[in-house]
Amino acid sequence: MKSTYLLLFFIITVSTFAQSQKFQSNDYAISRSDLETNTFEKDSTANALVIYELGNSYVDKHSFKLNTEFKQKLKIFNRKGFDHANISIYLYNSDDKKVKINNINATTTNLIDNKVVKTQLKESDIFEEKYNDNYTIIKFTFPNIKEGSVLTYSYTLESPFIYKYKGWNFQSEIPKLHSEYHASIPGNYEYNIKLVGGKKLTTNTSEIVKYCLKAGNGGSANCSNYVYVMKDIPAFIDEKYMTTRDNYLARIEYELKIYRDFEGGIDNITKNWKTTDKEIKSDPNIGKQLNKNVPSNDILEASILSQTDTLKKAKAIFETVKNKYTWNQEYDLFGDTSIKNAIKVKSGSASEINILLHNLLEQNNIQVKPILLSTRRNGLPTTVFPVISDFNYLIVQATINNKIYFLDATDSFLNFGQLPFRCLNQYGRLLDFKNGSKWIDIEDAYRSNSRYRVNISLDEALNITGDVNHITSGHHALSEKKSFFKNANQHQNKLIEKYKNFTISEYQAETAEPNSLEFKENFKINYEVDKIGENIYLDPFLFKFFEENPFKLQERSYPIDFGYKDAFIYSYKIAIDDAFEIAETPKDVSVKLPENAGLLVFKTTVKDNEIIMYFKLNFNRAIYVKEFYPYLKEIMSTVVNIQNNSTIVLKRK
Repeated sequence: MKSTYLLLFFIITVSTFAQSQKFQSNDYAISRSDLETNTFEKDSTANALVIYELGNSYVDKHSFKLNTEFKQKLKIFNRKGFDHANISIYLYNSDDKKVKINNINATTTNLIDNKVVKTQLKESDIFEEKYNDNYTIIKFTFPNIKEGSVLTYSYTLESPFIYKYKGWNFQSEIPKLHSEYHASIPGNYEYNIKLVGGKKLTTNTSEIVKYCLKAGNGGSANCSNYVYVMKDIPAFIDEKYMTTRDNYLARIEYELKIYRDFEGGIDNITKNWKTTDKEIKSDPNIGKQLNKNVPSNDILEASILSQTDTLKKAKAIFETVKNKYTWNQEYDLFGDTSIKNAIKVKSGSASEINILLHNLLEQNNIQVKPILLSTRRNGLPTTVFPVISDFNYLIVQATINNKIYFLDATDSFLNFGQLPFRCLNQYGRLLDFKNGSKWIDIEDAYRSNSRYRVNISLDEALNITGDVNHITSGHHALSEKKSFFKNANQHQNKLIEKYKNFTISEYQAETAEPNSLEFKENFKINYEVDKIGENIYLDPFLFKFFEENPFKLQERSYPIDFGYKDAFIYSYKIAIDDAFEIAETPKDVSVKLPENAGLLVFKTTVKDNEIIMYFKLNFNRAIYVKEFYPYLKEIMSTVVNIQNNSTIVLKRK
């Protein structure tokens, strides 16, 4: 009996130990616990997990090329994680020089019938393909993948582009337990080092190693050796209302600032803005194009040239460029820009069209300045020092009667002073070749909103009829205008198809001009209400702004970027036949965001046999810092609940 108790104790102890085992995240070797542990407590939704990864970059003392050694240990939890067994490595090439990859090793390790089974990647299963003119891709897939597999792989990169020092991503779309990067930088290379993403390093150390490099002429350099470690890194999950993930992924970036050769020569790679402004001014694709004369008399009508009101003249020039010249969908800020060619073919890149707009306005005595910016998908430009390659777009600032307007002529549906959504990326660089460039905030000039006004009545036979007025403005109106003016019948049919619970008739759009800031449409509706038992239930929200809460994360580590200030308004008025009495109406709701950053109001008023309902959701900021996420998540949860669960209950008298 005693031995039985001991055996039972032993089994329970082993079982408890196995359940409490953790991943071995301090090195590349695979432990038994790595194979046996099949859940991740900190993120139960994770399909895969990086247990350990290490990067080591240094300049080879013989070849003087930048080498990077890479190792990663990865756990696959389930079949949804199998995609992480497909590896793609991008290799940069330029001017007959290219990054090479050596010593690729990849192994799949499984625990089968309590035995450790390793499967090695075959060299024949490694493929290379061309991605574009500057990149090739090395691809392979781990063999023998199963749920619970542990994958390890390593390789070495050899790069002749030491000025492009290898950056390091600590964060990815799956969680990581341990991410470590070593960087050895020779003293004759001085980099601006930037930690992006706002997450803290667990380890951040550096030391000087003397005479790490020696040149043939007797010159030498010391090296700064850095060690960066980040632990317990959550997965980066994309969610609505964000710009490119590159703005927020935790990583280290390098930008070469100064190069000193072994003979004592110095090359300042990263310039200051004063020097950069001079370079932009003399650049054939930007500065020289901005100074080109354009044939105003051939492009603009005589009535525009003779217009004495500055604002009216500017608007007329803006409309002319928008409607005469078609955007070819290219940005091409640093490409072969030619406004002469754009005028000739009546089409051009965003840069060509907006530089043409700039020059026409300037030649007609309207105060203008060009602005360089980076689009939302391109990421935020660095503000610490000039990095011209961060920019990919150009717009125009016009100052008229002491008021500033941001102009972009690439879209015929844009209103004067309205920017396309892609340009709403916080800030840009205002170019002033006389007084020097400066950073300025890029904000939409108008609040966008979507408004419904429903005015209906219920008769004794349970038929509902009435009118709907829908008004959108700003960016909400853009999509509506494009849909309507492209094909009015199709726009109306889409509306009918979308709302099948009632009949839509007598549709009419009041907006006549594509460049109007608002889009207005009216139509009639009718439908029959169902009676359930003794009660009649009415859903007042015939049109819903949000089908579900767009905010689903437990915690968000990056800002909530709507791009513009926004408002949603819904008013509902129903006259009820005297045959019925009102038994129940929805409860009023009032919620305010901190710092007066937004509000939600929902109110119902009953007067005689008429119900008036008012709903308003205001976002008073275009961008909210991450600390607002819990408040925004809660207010949107309330919005969805109001829209989906508000009910009016009637009873027949």
